Amino acid sequence: MSVTITPAPGAPPPDTPPPTEADRRRRLIAMLVWAVLFTAGWLLIGLPTDPLYAFGWLWTATIAWRIGQPWRSHLLFARDWLPIVLVLVLYNLSRGFADNDATPHVLELIAFDRWMFGWATGGEVPTVWLQQHLYDPDKVYWWDVLVSWVYFSHFVTALTVAVVLWLTSRPRWAAFMRRWVFLSVTGLITYFLYPAAPPWWAAQYGLLPDVVRISTRGWRAMGMHGAGNLLNVGQVAANPVAAMPSLHTAFALFVVAFFLNRVRKRWWPLLLSYPLAMTFTLVYAGEHYVLDVLVGWAYVGLTFLAVGLGERWWSARRARLAAAEPAESESAEPGPRESAEPAQPPATTPR
Repeated sequence: MSVTITPAPGAPPPDTPPPTEADRRRRLIAMLVWAVLFTAGWLLIGLPTDPLYAFGWLWTATIAWRIGQPWRSHLLFARDWLPIVLVLVLYNLSRGFADNDATPHVLELIAFDRWMFGWATGGEVPTVWLQQHLYDPDKVYWWDVLVSWVYFSHFVTALTVAVVLWLTSRPRWAAFMRRWVFLSVTGLITYFLYPAAPPWWAAQYGLLPDVVRISTRGWRAMGMHGAGNLLNVGQVAANPVAAMPSLHTAFALFVVAFFLNRVRKRWWPLLLSYPLAMTFTLVYAGEHYVLDVLVGWAYVGLTFLAVGLGERWWSARRARLAAAEPAESESAEPGPRESAEPAQPPATTPR
């Protein structure tokens, strides 16, 4: 049995000479051109929150990074990523129908947040308390700008990490994508089974005091009026009652958890500050209750447990099949070769 080892798509073959100074200069120029075009598209069209739009920018980034490689190698990105992008597009479309004209769950979410935090917020849910103390409709503070950036990062962080893994280690990229797809699918199923409304929706129907959806207002303070165009359109078109679980926080924790066992523990607080910042962003901006966040974290644990068990089962199955192959080969080998001469009749004694 022979084993073929294929290098990662972004890694050069073992016999490829190291990049020259001219190669590095060409890469630098290509990445600078890409950065200028990306910034222009960002300011004029909007931040890449649509899966197809983000796919185009990420693909061109890999082309710029590997500018010296033949086009055949660049087409590998499309081969590997188009199925993922189509899954994301279908996910976005199907999530929009998840409410199914059903009455969303609201009161139990409000009751849980009040039960858990009411002792510190005067009986209010955390979203209402935070907006009462931090939100000013006439002024944009620095934390509003930070909230907009953290909220936007949900749409690019996991994709960017996946592209880096694709360039450096295909097995780790495959492991990352298996967990990504599992987390997305389980979240989508929950949206159908348990449609839940966020705080801003509850406030519109008088179930909460005034809550404003403020996840994108920070860009206006920086003069980036077009940065949130695509995101604003997506928020209008998306299902307004797909709040349980919070996949924004789930993916923030997922990206961090995927690397925790590969970094020193002294860096864990820095990495974990990202999902905590996402939690504050979503609760303050009126996008989710704390309960949504906690359930999202539980889904991350379920994802790593289920996919990890599946991977171990698959590895054990392949090992059993590989061990069975030599035994089958040995049993199929012919026995000792018999003589080709015809058998002689038994000798007879003349009478």
